[in-house]
Amino acid sequence: MSGNTWLYVLAGYLVLINVITFAVYGADKRRAQKDRWRVPERTLFLLAVLGGSIGALLGMRVFRHKTRHWYFRVFIPLILLLQIAVPIALWLHKNGVF
Repeated sequence: MSGNTWLYVLAGYLVLINVITFAVYGADKRRAQKDRWRVPERTLFLLAVLGGSIGALLGMRVFRHKTRHWYFRVFIPLILLLQIAVPIALWLHKNGVF
């Protein structure tokens, strides 16, 4: 890809994965309330790892879903922090800062 095209593709992907993740958290909450088949917790974490950590955090807050599970309260924000820190560290390294 030339120029900044890859940035637009990445931004589009991140928007899409976060919208999907948010929707899945909402759907899982509705299913929990209706005592229906649930989305596996592994899938909820995978969506966050694949770039949907903001959607996961928003889904947790808006739908009040998975907020009683300590591992969601700890690891979803940690995933987001890593997803922010790693690109910054790579950029700093590429530009000779460290």
